[in-house]
Amino acid sequence: MVRLITLIVLFLVQSMMAQDFQGIATYNTNRKLDIKLDSTHINSDMQKQIHEMMKKQFQKEYTLRFNKTESVYKEEESLGAPQPANGIQVMVAGFGESEVLYKNSKEERFVAQRDLFSKMFLVKDTLRNYNWKLENETKKIGNYTCYKATSKQTIRQSQNISINNDQEDEENFKEEEIVITAWYAPEIPVNNGPATFWGLPGLIMEVNDGLQNILCNKIVLNPKKKVEITEPTKGKVITESKFGEIMQKKTEEMQDRRSNRSDGDGMTIKIRG
Repeated sequence: MVRLITLIVLFLVQSMMAQDFQGIATYNTNRKLDIKLDSTHINSDMQKQIHEMMKKQFQKEYTLRFNKTESVYKEEESLGAPQPANGIQVMVAGFGESEVLYKNSKEERFVAQRDLFSKMFLVKDTLRNYNWKLENETKKIGNYTCYKATSKQTIRQSQNISINNDQEDEENFKEEEIVITAWYAPEIPVNNGPATFWGLPGLIMEVNDGLQNILCNKIVLNPKKKVEITEPTKGKVITESKFGEIMQKKTEEMQDRRSNRSDGDGMTIKIRG
């Protein structure tokens, strides 16, 4: 039954893709926060402040401008980084995001323009193959009937928290298999989606990786004004893996500088993801 539905959907998508199809989708992000802090270091009031700062940091709005084979994903309204409060400084490492993310599904590649400590990088690499498994389950998102798809991915991550000069051990990082759940709308004939997600027979309207949920709350199809999709070109060209190495190094250097300047007042909390 799933295979039959898949063949029908693919046929419809391929037929409609021949048309000049474009649109703008708006997404909101929300990240699960399960941060447990040692009460000997941080009292309950401080914990509440930290949770509120982190909540604001990860609630963002993005737009996806797309046509048949290309898209640009960009943050529309930034709420800013967590601000110090009552001597608490929160450092978030490992959540590097793109200023502009261009995807080309036909050529299976992406270009991400990223600002890392005031230096612009242009990350160029191939799109990840999610090997989606199409499921029977459906649900409504707005006016669209969406179909469920899942993907198993192995990632290397840490959810540890360090306070002031605590050092991170390599053993804190571990490889973990996660299940990504996506909901796509075959009525919208593009194999695209928010962030780096793509590869389904219809626009991805919602996706959840267990930590972050991305949900489409508005969509405009074939607007009167042509959707402009421009591939970013400014920045030092680099691969995804190399950018990860640089981000790790720069984050550690920044932490060391703050530790050396510390006069014992206040508190620095570093959260990795």
